[in-house]
Amino acid sequence: MENIKEFKHDYFLTAAECNPEKEMPLSLVMTKIIEVATMHANAWGVGYANMIASNQGWVLSRVTIEMKRYPKVNEAYKFITWIEDYNRHFSQRNMEIQDLNGEVIGYVRTIWMVINFATRESVDISQLSYIRENISDHPCPIEPQSRLRPVSNGKTVDYTFRYMDCDINRHVNTVKYLDLLLNQFSLEKFDREIVKRLEIAFLKETLYGTEAQIHLDDSDPMDCKLSIDVDGASHVRSRIIFSPRE
Repeated sequence: MENIKEFKHDYFLTAAECNPEKEMPLSLVMTKIIEVATMHANAWGVGYANMIASNQGWVLSRVTIEMKRYPKVNEAYKFITWIEDYNRHFSQRNMEIQDLNGEVIGYVRTIWMVINFATRESVDISQLSYIRENISDHPCPIEPQSRLRPVSNGKTVDYTFRYMDCDINRHVNTVKYLDLLLNQFSLEKFDREIVKRLEIAFLKETLYGTEAQIHLDDSDPMDCKLSIDVDGASHVRSRIIFSPRE
C-alpha cells in the first residue's frame, strides 16, 4: 500500500468529449471525479478489486463542484485529490482542477461512504488506518454543500430509467442522474450561461425500470433547485447555480 496523501492525474480534452460549447461538460467532470478517487483508492490498496472481496465498496453520497471556467477542446488539465477528514460513516475527499499552467480553475468537495452490498448498510470506516495516516491539510476554499430541501414548486417531468442508465452495481449511474437533471435546461441557456456551482446529494439508489419524477424550480433562473423523486421520496436532490458567460 502506497502512502500517497495527494494523488494527481493529467488529462487532455478531446473533441469527442466536448459539449456544444466546445468545453468540458459537467457530466465529464463528474466522471473524472469518480475516476480520480478510484485511482487514489487503488494506490492505497482499497479500490474496487480489493473491497469487493469483502462484498463492500465505496459509494458517492454528495458532490459540490465550483468552477471558474471549464477546460476547452484540445486543452490539457489536471485533477488533484486528497482526504480532508472522515468519521465512522463518511470520508470527505476534496479535489482541485488545474489548467496546463497550474492555474486552479475549479474545486470539488465530495462525501463518500462504504456500504456492504449484501445488507445495503453502511460500514464503519473509523478504524481504517490508511485514512487516518493520510489526511491532508491542502486547502479547499469553496463552501460545503448547503442543505438541499425537497422541491415542491415548478415543473415536473416523468422519466423511466432504462438499461443504459445503470452501472456495474445494477443501479442508476451517478453520471446518468446528472445528465437527466442538466437535460431539463435548454441548449440556449447553456450557450448564455455556465454552471458556476453544482450541489448534488444521492439519497437512495434507483433501479432499472423505476418510474421517477424530475422536479425543477427555476423561479430564480440563476439558482435552480431540482430533485428526482420516486413515489414521493427524493432519491436525488440538487442545486445548480448559473453565471453569465464572459
